[in-house]
Amino acid sequence: MNNNYITVTQLTKYIKYKIDNDANLAKIYLKGEISNFKAHTRGHFYFTLKDENSRINAVMFSTYAKDVKFTPQDGMKVLVTGRVSVYEATGGYQIYVDSITEDGLGNLYIAFEQLKKKLEAEGLFLESHKKKIPKIPNRIGIITAPTGAAIKDILSTIKRRWPLVETILFPSLVQGAEAAGDIVRNIELSKSFDLDVLIIGRGGGSIEDLWCFNEECVARAIYELDTPVISAVGHEIDFTISDFVADLRAPTPTGAAEMAVPDIRDITKLLNQIEIRSINSITHILKIEKEKLNKLENSYVLKNPLAIYEIKGEKFDNLFERLINSYRNIININQNKIVLLDNKIINGINNKLNTSKNDFSKLLSKLEVLNPLLTIKRGYSVIRKDNKVVSSIKDLKKKDNLELELKDGKVNVEVL
Repeated sequence: MNNNYITVTQLTKYIKYKIDNDANLAKIYLKGEISNFKAHTRGHFYFTLKDENSRINAVMFSTYAKDVKFTPQDGMKVLVTGRVSVYEATGGYQIYVDSITEDGLGNLYIAFEQLKKKLEAEGLFLESHKKKIPKIPNRIGIITAPTGAAIKDILSTIKRRWPLVETILFPSLVQGAEAAGDIVRNIELSKSFDLDVLIIGRGGGSIEDLWCFNEECVARAIYELDTPVISAVGHEIDFTISDFVADLRAPTPTGAAEMAVPDIRDITKLLNQIEIRSINSITHILKIEKEKLNKLENSYVLKNPLAIYEIKGEKFDNLFERLINSYRNIININQNKIVLLDNKIINGINNKLNTSKNDFSKLLSKLEVLNPLLTIKRGYSVIRKDNKVVSSIKDLKKKDNLELELKDGKVNVEVL
């Protein structure tokens, strides 16, 4: 058997050994276009780096990927540094990436633009959401480093412009990996102090120095805060995400202090002007009222006060006389109505009596015609049996006792 044969694994290990020990491949700089990008749930980046003619697989482990400030995407041209080695399972060579930047742009700038675009699309920069800064605040919070030029400039400016305001410092990290979390913690802490305004910022520096003010967690904490926020980061030419989401952006920390409080000299001047206008206005009102008073003092009524009562008395007499006349007229009218009613009633009663008399006479005549006494007077008699009038012979029998009523008396008879 030929002992020159080796296994695939042996060959792969040999090639890997050669590549790993090649100084030219231990630190290599590549540029190309990203394709097939995938961000693993464990934080690793897997992608292909290609140019017009070739391609190479690339891996960026989470140890390095967590420091990337932007999100790589397919089609993005990038610059990467890393080492070339062999992945033994497939035998393919690939680059293990240590750092990545977009070709022609820095990582931080890319991350800044991506986050800015994202938050703007969500509406965090809308003017309609921004709160007004009160003209005369009573209490101002300041989130910045406790030492340095920024806090000194802010406090000295506030003291010079409006010494009546209370200031509360929330000392915070403003640079480094832990700064963003510390700023968010102080924003939450400030909610317990009933602030009128909150200033968040620091002095100038590089984009790396100012980067904590570009973190998404800081932007969202500012957006969700009910207290109006003034962002004062760096110099006038520096812009951060905090500037866009804050209610007001100041070019410098000193500028933030000037925006947060009024100038006491301006307020004093305004008060003096108000005092002058008030005095002039009161003087003018007093002058007008004095003229009115003089007119009243010289009026006929005040000089002849009895004239008021005389005029009123005359009016009262006229009214009283009219009232009496009206009362008499009403009485006369009602008396005439009563007389008319009396006449109508009397006439009505008389008519009724006459009618009743006539009706009575007629009834009396009818009664006289039917009166049995008149019949008896004419020679007739009334026969009764047992106190009942007998009208037929059929009602009689022998031995019946009858009573005969004549015009001048009664007589008893017996039927034979």
